[in-house]
Amino acid sequence: MLQHRTEEINVDLDADDAISVDISDALSERDKVKYTVHTKTRLPDMHPETSVVREHEEFLWLHSVLDENEKYAGFIVPPAPPRPDFDSSREKLQKLGEGEATMTKEEFSKMKQELEQDYLAQFKKTVAMHEVFLQRIAAHPMFRQDSNFRVFLQYENELSVRGKNKKELVESLWKRFTQSADEVLLSGQRDVDDFFENERNYLVEYNTHIKDAASKAEKVVKLRKNVAETYAKIGDCLERMARAEPDKLLARTEMRASDGMFKLKKVEARSANDEELKLTDTLMYFMRDTQAAKVFPMRCLSLTHSPYALVSVFN
Repeated sequence: MLQHRTEEINVDLDADDAISVDISDALSERDKVKYTVHTKTRLPDMHPETSVVREHEEFLWLHSVLDENEKYAGFIVPPAPPRPDFDSSREKLQKLGEGEATMTKEEFSKMKQELEQDYLAQFKKTVAMHEVFLQRIAAHPMFRQDSNFRVFLQYENELSVRGKNKKELVESLWKRFTQSADEVLLSGQRDVDDFFENERNYLVEYNTHIKDAASKAEKVVKLRKNVAETYAKIGDCLERMARAEPDKLLARTEMRASDGMFKLKKVEARSANDEELKLTDTLMYFMRDTQAAKVFPMRCLSLTHSPYALVSVFN
């Protein structure tokens, strides 16, 4: 059984057709993260055990080829993992380096350690999201047989996946726009099957609430982090005042107040990280899943009300 924060993926590793996938290592290089994808299987047409290095664009490519394959039109393709974003952590580390001359050695060491821990937490999170994406595909009876998935897992060289050019980006934006327009138009159409009609309405409403909750949770976490940083700035100011204060009694009072601010900063930062990992990330995960699931009933409904769509699918 392969576990993730938000779900359990059941894989019988003793089964002859099972594919076990994990990310055994990851390396951050400037703006890229390289993931070492480790695979074990008993399938006769695959190597028993392999390890390949993949980048985020190659994960997006895998999602695209599955999503665009008409053979999988009746299945919900797992959502692609989000792009790694370490810009905020790197920016803070850069600012810390620039301000090193104005800090004591202890202050610099403490702040650097905190920022490195935050960076490591973000790094582990993005690795887990990429890993569970592959595990969900490997656990699916149809997707795990896909030739592109097996190429992704076993081809030892780079897949030479390039980013989208301007034309493809415009086409992608147009596709999302028309899909959103179809959802609006088809939302007023009733499905011929009452069961699917109820399921579709429930899914649309559920996705709306999840999206709203995820957005609000993200704002709360951002505000908590801002509060934590404010506590740290106040504590730093009080500490500087204490060192420059000639009155020893007042200096001790200011130093105690500074210590209190740093303790509050630590509590607030921990609360923000806990909320981000246990609440916001979970809501974001469900939001991406329900968004992927929404495509299926909308596609079915569009086929019901469009004979031209039926012709294009079956020809």
